[in-house]
Amino acid sequence: MAKKATARTLNIEPLDRLEEKITLLVSLVAKLRLEQTRTAEENTRLTKEVETLQARITEAKGSHVELSGLREEREVIRLRLSEMLQKLEGLDQ
Repeated sequence: MAKKATARTLNIEPLDRLEEKITLLVSLVAKLRLEQTRTAEENTRLTKEVETLQARITEAKGSHVELSGLREEREVIRLRLSEMLQKLEGLDQ
């Protein structure tokens, strides 16, 4: 009868290992979900930052064009003033 009792005793070691592995897997899945949420939030933040920087670049390009126009205008005014001054100097002679 002792033999039968021993034979009936279940070896639960594989079940314990399976439970450990499932617990680790559940923990890993929870960790990965948290990491995915953080990554998605970071992605959203970086996307907004990129959009802001692109808007600033567009604005800077517009400012550059305006600045170039103002420089050209200044050069035209300088040349015209120079011509006027030369004419005025010609009157003194």
